[in-house]
Amino acid sequence: MLKIFSLTAILEGISYLLLFGVGMPLKYLADIPEPNIYIGYAHGFLFIAYCALAVLFSYERKWGLKRICILLVAALLPFATFYIDRKYLKPLEA
Repeated sequence: MLKIFSLTAILEGISYLLLFGVGMPLKYLADIPEPNIYIGYAHGFLFIAYCALAVLFSYERKWGLKRICILLVAALLPFATFYIDRKYLKPLEA
């Protein structure tokens, strides 16, 4: 479960950055909306998967509500899922 959650966190962070760094500029600056649709679908799926896995993983590890909230808020902030992976998930692998 740890490896799946860690991979999902990284992929969700990458899709978030792609959405804002590639999809949005193409849509609004170059008037090319198609890439934004596909990146948006991928990000939406990964966002939901990350949130569901965050809750399941937290219950499995018996983490408190505070840490669950930190994991969920991280899905809303750019680069935060990378921080979560490094701060909370990588130490568990050791």
